[in-house]
Amino acid sequence: MDLNMDLNAPHSMGTTIIGVTYNGGVVLGADSRTSTGMYVANRASDKITQLTDNVYVCRSGSAADSQLVSDYVRYFLHQHTIQLGQPATVKVAANLIRLLSYNNKNMLETGLIVGGWDKYEGGKIYGIPLGGTLIEQPFAIGGSGSSYLYGFFDQAWKEGMTKDEAEQLVVKAVSLAIARDGASGGVVRTVVINSEGVTRNFYPGDKLQLWHEELEPQNSLLDILSSPSPEPMNI
Repeated sequence: MDLNMDLNAPHSMGTTIIGVTYNGGVVLGADSRTSTGMYVANRASDKITQLTDNVYVCRSGSAADSQLVSDYVRYFLHQHTIQLGQPATVKVAANLIRLLSYNNKNMLETGLIVGGWDKYEGGKIYGIPLGGTLIEQPFAIGGSGSSYLYGFFDQAWKEGMTKDEAEQLVVKAVSLAIARDGASGGVVRTVVINSEGVTRNFYPGDKLQLWHEELEPQNSLLDILSSPSPEPMNI
């Protein structure tokens, strides 16, 4: 194994991102690990970015690329809202991301999931994978951890879920991906969007369910070093 870590490598969000529709809105979820090769650059990053008051985007792939696309789209949507005098719809936000991703597909390395709620179509989820295709789906998963979750979602997702059922599904799915995918980890963040507004929730890594052969959380090295030394053994 090559243990030479290039700390100057691009920051990548080998990650797990999820968007799920439910009866009344959407739930977005993501882990929080950002990596640079084998090095964890940020263990508590926020991969769910606000575009407007009612639309958010989950980011995966190159951290720089996904942040740049999000910043551009947020600016365009702000201008769009001023011109129309009303909030942008989820479809408009997703189409702007699709346009930027497709027109720059040779330079961008990012996959995104757009989710939100508007008064015309309710809760909507759109997936925009590498290349800039726009796909409306009842649920979308992305990032390196998604390959572990397709069968799980085929079995667990159902039409007409409640808000609590949808959020529990998202948290469970992200924790399953964290258990198997070395590029996913940290905490689980969720965003619930519906007609009443937006709710952010946070699930610490040591509170997540442990799965098959997953190790118990350990104290950090700092905790170990600061603890008193054990008494010498008497022989």
